[in-house]
Amino acid sequence: MNLQLGKRFWIVVTTSILLFTFFVVGRNALHAVRIKRQIRALTRERDAYKARIAADSILLEQLKYDDFLEEYAREQFRMQRRDEQVYIVE
Repeated sequence: MNLQLGKRFWIVVTTSILLFTFFVVGRNALHAVRIKRQIRALTRERDAYKARIAADSILLEQLKYDDFLEEYAREQFRMQRRDEQVYIVE
């Protein structure tokens, strides 16, 4: 039993292996690009939240003082005293 494999067979096998490798590597590369994009988006979101936390921490420190607390309540919530009239100009 003499098995002879021709040139055409090896070309088909090599092409099949190369195509399979190309699709597997390409799919993994595409997945890696998507993950890197998600990481960048999450990093930007984290930085935005850190900045907001810092701003809120400063506001929290300022709200400990009665003068600033009254000013903040008047500006943000349009609060007023009983005998006071407030005119809102925007």
